[in-house]
Amino acid sequence: MNQLVTASADQLAARRNTGGGDTHQYLTFNLGGEMFAVGILNVKEIIEYGNLTEIPMMPAFIRGVINLRGAVVPVVDLSARFSGQTSTVQRRTCIVIVEVEQDEAKHDIGIMVDAVSEVLEIQASEIEPPPAFGAKIRADFIAGMGKVTGKFVIILEIQKVLSVDEMALLSDMSQGSSEVPHH
Repeated sequence: MNQLVTASADQLAARRNTGGGDTHQYLTFNLGGEMFAVGILNVKEIIEYGNLTEIPMMPAFIRGVINLRGAVVPVVDLSARFSGQTSTVQRRTCIVIVEVEQDEAKHDIGIMVDAVSEVLEIQASEIEPPPAFGAKIRADFIAGMGKVTGKFVIILEIQKVLSVDEMALLSDMSQGSSEVPHH
C-alpha cells in the first residue's frame, strides 16, 4: 500500500518537475465568453453546481460553501473575483475543485465557471508571457497565454487568484470559526 502511494507521489513529482520544452496539461473552461485554463495538477474534480450554502457578510466573490464528502469547501465566483460582476448560474455552470497550498497546508477550493471545456496539452514553447496591459483581469493572475489552434487561452496563476489574503479568510471559514463579535 505505502509503495503504491509513494510511486504515485513520485510520478506526480516527476510530472511537476519536468522542465523546458515539455508539454503541460491544462483544464480549460469558459468564463464570461473567454477561455481560461488551470494546470491539471491543481484540479481534483469537477462537480455540478448546486447545494451551496451562502455565508452572510462575505465578499461578493465568495458564493458560499459546499459539503464535499464531509469537508466544507468554499466556492469562489471567478467572474466576481476578476471583474466584480457575479456570474449568472446557467445550465452548464459547474464547480472545479482545485487544491492550493498555503503555509505548507493544502486547501480545497471550488471555483465557479460557466462551462468546463476540455483537457488540453500545451507545449511550453506555445505559452507567451502575460500581457503587460489590456487584459480584463489582473496581470498577476495570469501565468501565461497559451496558443491553441490560433486562439489564446488565459492560463491562470491559481495560487495568486486564490491568494494569501483570501486564503486566510477562506481557511477561517472552512474551519467554522465564523464567530461574529457581539457589541
